[in-house]
Amino acid sequence: MPQARRAAVDYAQTTFLVSKTRACGLMSLAVSSYYYQGTNARPEQPLREALRRHAATRRRWGYRRLIVLLRRDGFADNHKRIHRVYQAEGLQVRQRRRRKQRLDRGQERPAAPVKPNERWSLDFVHDRLVSGRSLRLLTVVDDHTRECLWIETDTSLSGHRVARVLDLLVELRGRPQSLLTDNGPEFAGMALDRWTHEHQVEHRFIAPGKPTQNAFVESFNGKLRDECLNEHEFLSVEHAREQIDIFREDYNHIRPHSSLGKLTPVEFARRASPLGGSLLITQPPLASTPIESQPPSIPPDSH
Repeated sequence: MPQARRAAVDYAQTTFLVSKTRACGLMSLAVSSYYYQGTNARPEQPLREALRRHAATRRRWGYRRLIVLLRRDGFADNHKRIHRVYQAEGLQVRQRRRRKQRLDRGQERPAAPVKPNERWSLDFVHDRLVSGRSLRLLTVVDDHTRECLWIETDTSLSGHRVARVLDLLVELRGRPQSLLTDNGPEFAGMALDRWTHEHQVEHRFIAPGKPTQNAFVESFNGKLRDECLNEHEFLSVEHAREQIDIFREDYNHIRPHSSLGKLTPVEFARRASPLGGSLLITQPPLASTPIESQPPSIPPDSH
């Protein structure tokens, strides 16, 4: 440390009667560094308070994502200074252990889309209420803009329910060119097959046991579980719908996305849209309202 070397230079000069230049050379300290007087550093307290405030509300965000929020608040501190304060405050996020997955070798992955509405990815997420009752979530993601278009939440979701969700999204956003799903019965059944045929939408399935081929929605599902499902205990289906819809709005409009250059999905969509606006309407009907309670755009299929 420079302070310790300065003290050693003073000690050598006083005890052994050597010149200051000689003492600095023995201590490997530049003479200019010995005489350097530091200026008053910027106070760290505002930065510490802002970091603690954001980390308290974004408990699963690391310092890199918190830096984006600090930049929005007007803090221009260097990322190394922010990281030092972040560590000093003990705000590091402990990584949750994940199950081991098989390596994806030799499998062709679908090419990344280059425009909005080119491909939507669908998947299911499972959770439980406080009472122990099962909870299922259908997530729909635009693979180009990374927008979460919809999260349908209920205790059970059928293939007909999936088709009704897609009907509503087509009315709000337009028809996609293709869908990408796994081989689950809700996706491989007759209801979704009939829907894709009637709307002339290509339906692609990933290889069995290869979730990495549906990486965009799997990545979103990981964030949904880490930042929402694992952070809340749901008292009822209505409570779950409310909290999950809050997360969806926050993810689309506030949360910076690292693969989008720290833009939010809605900001990226505005730039990607030929009309200069997001294709996702700013105030969609709340996902807390189940699809089956809404008037469907087409008559429901008979069971």
